[in-house]
Amino acid sequence: MKAEMLPSCIRVIDLETAGNGPSDVCEIGWQDVVQDEDGRWEVSEERGSALVNPGRPISADTMAIHHIQDYEVGSAPFWKEVAPSILRPPHPIAALAAHRAAFEQRYCTPRLAGVTPWICTWKCALRVWPELPRFSNQMLRYQRRPEGLIHEIGLPAHRAMPDAYVTAHHLRDELNAASLDELLFWSSEPGLLPRVPAGPDRGKSWDRLTIEALTAFLSDRDTDVRFSAETELLRRGGKVPTVPVPAQQTLL
Repeated sequence: MKAEMLPSCIRVIDLETAGNGPSDVCEIGWQDVVQDEDGRWEVSEERGSALVNPGRPISADTMAIHHIQDYEVGSAPFWKEVAPSILRPPHPIAALAAHRAAFEQRYCTPRLAGVTPWICTWKCALRVWPELPRFSNQMLRYQRRPEGLIHEIGLPAHRAMPDAYVTAHHLRDELNAASLDELLFWSSEPGLLPRVPAGPDRGKSWDRLTIEALTAFLSDRDTDVRFSAETELLRRGGKVPTVPVPAQQTLL
């Protein structure tokens, strides 16, 4: 008798924080996306959230976004106690995912999450739906209107479980439009912006720019902008010159 195959599973993660410190998580939400027997990906019923004690007062700036208050997290466990069981659940997962995953990865370190690879649904959205004008989690929600997304479960916005639930619908559709390997590869690179984000050429697709304009973007401080310009130059068969990138300024 053959053993029953477990479905492929990806766990979508969303975090809310008390500030910008390395352990400032005050809530984690998750939502699983699974592959059925026919190879199609679906949003599962496995979702949840947990409050986390950030070990410091929540700043007013962040309370104004997620509305989590100090009294709600005062008796909650700390991040290092909460994270491992959620990031490494009992069932096997092929990847962790988040929208603009670099933020979640700051807190979900390999020590807590293991060596599980990450998918950035923002970077993948740039590739799968380049015609869309904007790519934030909530804008994708209303531009795309993903099938099966229950409006009330995805509310309130800027809380961990509802945001993970919305992100999971984008991930599901990305996985059904491209392969898991493609999503992992795109997530390992900078974001390939479909259009110039700022400046005199704002809104233009990269293929409308001159070689001189593309070369000028190679010194931009934004990694995604540089990568997008480089990609267009390479597409045209040109060599990408080495251009020094200005050091990121800091406020003292």
